[in-house]
Amino acid sequence: MSNEPTVKRWTAKRKAAVVMDIFKGKTTAAELARQHDLTVSEVEGWIDEAQRSMENGFKARPKDIRDQYESELRETKEALGEAHLQIYALKKWRRLLDEDENS
Repeated sequence: MSNEPTVKRWTAKRKAAVVMDIFKGKTTAAELARQHDLTVSEVEGWIDEAQRSMENGFKARPKDIRDQYESELRETKEALGEAHLQIYALKKWRRLLDEDENS
């Protein structure tokens, strides 16, 4: 274990800093994971996310970013709708069970 303090919350700024260290060759994903009690797959996920963000930053058309945002928003709304339906169904099922027990 290293002498570095344990990071309880990984802000975007902190993640960017450590990913840049990996990009610059100052450390590896495995070393970083070991130092901060993370999994290598967590760190690799940060690297993948950083690479996707960089790619969008180099795109000449801001529309691409808008399309991505709108796509993510649509997916989020769909997931919210599904969750709402599940909650509604569970409440109805619970009501029916309660009625059955009281009969």
